Formats: sequence, C-alpha cells, structure tokens
Amino acid sequence: MSTAKKEYKRVTVKTLVDMKARGEKISMLTAYDYTMAKIVDGAGVDVILVGDSASNVMAGYETTLPITLDQMIYHGSSVVRAANRALIVVDLPFGSYQSDPKEALRSAIRIMKESRAHSVKLEGGKEIKESIKRILNAGIPVMGHLGLTPQSIYKFGTYTVRAKEEEEAKRLIADAKMLERIGCYAIVLEKIPATLAKEVAESVNIPIIGIGAGPDVDGQVLVLHDMLGMTHEFHPRFLRRYLNLYDDMTSAIGQYVDDVKTQDFPNQEEKY
Repeated sequence: MSTAKKEYKRVTVKTLVDMKARGEKISMLTAYDYTMAKIVDGAGVDVILVGDSASNVMAGYETTLPITLDQMIYHGSSVVRAANRALIVVDLPFGSYQSDPKEALRSAIRIMKESRAHSVKLEGGKEIKESIKRILNAGIPVMGHLGLTPQSIYKFGTYTVRAKEEEEAKRLIADAKMLERIGCYAIVLEKIPATLAKEVAESVNIPIIGIGAGPDVDGQVLVLHDMLGMTHEFHPRFLRRYLNLYDDMTSAIGQYVDDVKTQDFPNQEEKY
C-alpha cells in the first residue's frame, strides 16, 4: 500500500478517510491564532485542531475547563481566516454539550456559523452518544476523542495513561466502534497503550489520530506550542520537541532589551 504524500487543494473529512484507506499518515497540529495557523497551514499540515488546550497555552489556566464557547469561536475564526488547505476542527468546550443534546447542537451550530470551521470535536463515548447523534443529524461533521479526556480530569484525578486494564480497554474499543457506527469521521486517542491503539485502528474504517498512542494509528497530533518548545515545563514521553523556541525567544528578547538600554537600537540605518 502506497504511503506517498498526495497534495490536496483543501483537505476534507472524505480526504482523511481516503488517506487511511491508502495508508497515508495524517498530520495534525493545534493552532489558536491567525499568525501561527498561517505558518502551520503553509507547512502542509493536514488538520488544524483549534483545541481547548488554548485554555492552557494561551490563557494560562491549569486545566481546559475554564475556556468558554465564545472564546473557542474567537480562536476558531482566527484560524479559519489563515488556513487555505487544512481541515479545521474546533473543540466543543466543557459544559457546552455533556448534559443536553439540544445544548450540544446549539453549541456546534454556533461554532460552525460563527467561526466557519469545518467540524467539531467532542470528548467521550456512549455517555455523549445522543449529543453526537444530534449534531451529526444536523449535517455537522464530528471527530471523537477517547482515552484520556482532559475535560474529565477531576473525574480521573490524574493525567496518567488510560485503558491499561482489560475492562476499560474493552469499553474504549466498544466506544470507538460506536462512534464510527453513528457517523463520526475520525477519532483522537489520547495517552493509551500502543497495542490497544493499534487494535482500535485496525477495528474501524475511520482514521484514528494518536497523541501518546504509539505509531500504529492513522495519524498523529501534538500541541503546537509543545512541539516547538515554547512551553518548557511539560515533559511527557510522547512529546518530541522539534525546536527550542523558549530559549531562542528568551535570548532574542533579552538582546532587544540590551540594545534598547545601550541605545544600539535603533541605529542609523533603522531610522527615517
């Protein structure tokens, strides 16, 4: 099966399913603003996730729970204006879909209309089945999210690996098959054993995107600020840092401060 990269004018949900069938891996990164999304899209990333991780990396909260629907729409619309190729997925934030399928639909409609994103992502399995079905019935594409679900952090009490025990692993597989059956076009699997992730990917026809789920899935996602090394306190095993921007940016800003203090900036060539 060929793994050659194919160029797309615009990646769609069908594109991703076709990529899985062809054996082409899917690249996915987060972005939350116009400038960074422009760079991510131009670099050829297939899917941009406007994640509720904006609560952490953009707003400085300890968890993803505080971010609001209005804030997700703001971040989503900023990213949509920047991206010409990537599929844009926006997280439904905590409290906007869990308790009431009608509220879930209203939240998803607001994201689609006001941000002009291409799909939404929800965390959970059978417990939110009716919310997902209501959204899908309105013609809105849905990406699922199983395994470690950060919006449920106070329920779990920890960010450790999920589904290590047989019973939870069986529930996860059943939830993945259910999400495919009701119409989700892809699923994110977060922080689960690689052998289980491989089993899930082989048991469904929709793409499985991993984060801390090993190599035997259909694609990978990372938080942009983590993989660029802008955040430096976070050191999970699954994270590969491709740059060390924290040190580089600190050095550059420090040099700017020194240049201003010593009147080296602006120089004769940098004035009108």
